[in-house]
Amino acid sequence: MKKVKVGIIGCGNISGIYIQNLSKKFYNIELVAIADKIIDRAKKVEEEHGIKACSVDEILANPEIEIIVNLTTPEAHFEINMAALKAGKHVHCEKPLAVKREDGEETIRYAKEKGLLVGCAPDTFLGGGIQTCIKLINDGWLGKPVAATAFMMNHGHESWHPDPEFYYKLGGGPMFDMGPYYLTALIAMLGPVKRICGSAAISFPTRTITSEKKYGTLVDVEVPTHVTGIMDFECGAIGTIITTFDVWATSLPCIEIHGSEASMSVPDPNTFGGPVRIKSHRSSEWCEIPLSHGLFENSRGAGVSDMANAIQTGRKNRASGELAYHVLDLMQGFHDASKNGIYYAPVSNCEKPMALDLGLTEHSVD
Repeated sequence: MKKVKVGIIGCGNISGIYIQNLSKKFYNIELVAIADKIIDRAKKVEEEHGIKACSVDEILANPEIEIIVNLTTPEAHFEINMAALKAGKHVHCEKPLAVKREDGEETIRYAKEKGLLVGCAPDTFLGGGIQTCIKLINDGWLGKPVAATAFMMNHGHESWHPDPEFYYKLGGGPMFDMGPYYLTALIAMLGPVKRICGSAAISFPTRTITSEKKYGTLVDVEVPTHVTGIMDFECGAIGTIITTFDVWATSLPCIEIHGSEASMSVPDPNTFGGPVRIKSHRSSEWCEIPLSHGLFENSRGAGVSDMANAIQTGRKNRASGELAYHVLDLMQGFHDASKNGIYYAPVSNCEKPMALDLGLTEHSVD
């Protein structure tokens, strides 16, 4: 199968693992160029990895490149996604798809009009952990799903991230930063959501950076940093989610799915592996389930590989723009529901992503 040529825009903190994986892990793609608005960042990557550095305009004009991987910061996602689409490229974006619901909607509409694919992180749900959970649900191990819980609770990124300011600006906060992992995993397992409500707050109006680069810098917080939501899934299950940068510690599980026959402990959706555990009504103990799929190391870029396969076979990519737009709609909906004191019915919808075939290795996403 011919390799699909890929270019990256954005050389920030997350780019390292993408560069590594897109260069070496997946058989069906070839990373040929990288760009950044600060060209010296791209040149540093060229020196370290031998990947051609160029300007954003140059990478978009390259006729060989079919997929642009957008690794810019959230406020630039919409601009770069649209620029890639207008250049005739498919685009796979870091999460979130956009920082505004209407921008996400326009991205999906334009791509569909032009016959191009949009993809978006997270692609961790393609890993062996979540895929095993999907198989267990689809095979009836839980019975009818009735409830889900999801908890992402810590004290933010200012103690370790070199440039944490954007986590507290538009497009940041715990819901927009980490919510995509949890919501995408829940939708991949249970399907789309039909109604939500939520409460959100800014518990600390300022944050002090304690990481080395900007130690002592004060950051004004502009987005909610504690968000609690309730979700009514179309399948009938009711879900609860908490995302927060306002707590010091927690012992709560990442995700649990509860059904009429059993409960399931789901691995951290920010990872590709396990463990996966089940406790049925017939058992007094939790039982760890062997992973049914082989993609379990840090495989960021799996969604790009899946998109490349989709381009060549004519199918839909799994980490699709429609899925990402539904996630964006829900995240904004929690904020809107809290602000306006309402239930919110999402304006978006999506299909439950197609499960992966069994037996895939970390080097193939078919």
